[in-house]
Amino acid sequence: MKNMKKLLSLLLCMAMCLSMMAGCGSKPAATAEPEAAATETEDAADTTEKTEAADTAASDEPVTVTLGIWPEDTLTDDIAMHEGFVEKMKTIDPNVTFEPAYYEYKSDTFMPMVEAGNCPTVFQTWFTEPQKLIKAGAVADITDELEARGWLDCINPSIREMMSDENGRVYGIPRDGYALGLMMNMELFREAGLVDADGYPIYPKTWEELAETAKTIKDKTGSAGICILAFDNGGGWHFSNIAWAFGATLCKDNGDGTFTCDLDSPEAIAAMEYVKSLKWDYDVLTADPTVENWGTGFTQLGTGGAAMYIAANDAVMQPTEANGLPVEDLAMCAIPAGPGGQFSLSGGTPYMFSKDATPEEINAALDYIEIMGYSPSVSETALDGLRADYANRKENGIPVIPRFRCWTNQEIIDAEEKIIEENANVDQKMYQPYFDATSSAGLRTEEPGSVQDMYAEFTKVLQAVLTDQNADVAALMKTADENYQAILDAM
Repeated sequence: MKNMKKLLSLLLCMAMCLSMMAGCGSKPAATAEPEAAATETEDAADTTEKTEAADTAASDEPVTVTLGIWPEDTLTDDIAMHEGFVEKMKTIDPNVTFEPAYYEYKSDTFMPMVEAGNCPTVFQTWFTEPQKLIKAGAVADITDELEARGWLDCINPSIREMMSDENGRVYGIPRDGYALGLMMNMELFREAGLVDADGYPIYPKTWEELAETAKTIKDKTGSAGICILAFDNGGGWHFSNIAWAFGATLCKDNGDGTFTCDLDSPEAIAAMEYVKSLKWDYDVLTADPTVENWGTGFTQLGTGGAAMYIAANDAVMQPTEANGLPVEDLAMCAIPAGPGGQFSLSGGTPYMFSKDATPEEINAALDYIEIMGYSPSVSETALDGLRADYANRKENGIPVIPRFRCWTNQEIIDAEEKIIEENANVDQKMYQPYFDATSSAGLRTEEPGSVQDMYAEFTKVLQAVLTDQNADVAALMKTADENYQAILDAM
């Protein structure tokens, strides 16, 4: 690859979010400007006082917080940024010790870690997991701490529901949200002649067009047209979005605690036949999809091994900073439409807290998240963290584009837009088709039931059809359906 150098909320309830913005914005955060706070009711003033106390009061006794959200060793600039956050926290509360402890959530090893008492004070997972962790008693109730800070009513209502129990108690806060789209390596698109007169990508709008676009790229550049995953649950995760486009509904919540799956519907089978055709009819995939996972997909995209990859706006650092794609050579568009419509699978990453964490430890961890800029707070300390985050992205060749809006208060929305403008390093038109699609009615949450098990079953089928040209798709999907239904029945 030539010239190689060295990432709105779920908006699933867009109308709900917009309707709540005014209410959340009218309740000042702890750090609201005095003149704004002066216009509020007495109740709001009481909330502000409680929030300020929560944000500024130092701990009376020593507190230790284990930061499972610490960056991995290879992200040296990110580590340096977090080291700065730790130093800043020492000036806010010298009684708190923060211990770095990089942790990557894994559903099969998390509960044994909890049972052994080794869970970090704060960690991040996926939006598919909170209900499971809440019901297992594995995470802390943080409702009171959030209410004291004035954060509780600023959470996107659909996200808050995901992280609440049946009594409305809340167990986490959002780090960010995402919706899947299609990332494109613009160097390969240009080499294949797939750009318009202004240099913008001529991107596929349907899955049929994607196959043809991928073939043009393969023929003209020698690189794979698209990287499809078939190594772990990531393969099934991506495939479920393709299946929706073909009209499939994969699992039904019966409303009585039971679920019925439909993995072998004609629509789901057609979607799997399409993926199979990308390998055996079009020959546009990477050499061995069965070794491709979430991370290697970005490597293929970033290094020119593949021109397209299903991914979300929260991961633009992966092909760029992590894998060397110049910032100007990345673009994003919508997931293509199929005969069943156009959908973008949406989810996100919540921060959750160890069930063994004390209120003091939870508050210290929330203080840390605030200075990172991942809260609804618009204090200068919080905005400094947000500025540092975006400045770090710009410095390291990561596209500076909007995050999904997980917090609904207008103050933080306006502040973030200004900071993005100050750090702009890309042509936003390269991302506009993606944002246009993911602000529409096409957003769709992951299927109900034990969704990670569903992804695992789909990946087994993907591995079979992408290694055996004569694989019987219908029979394989029937087996996947039976296996997954047995898992659902045992829940």
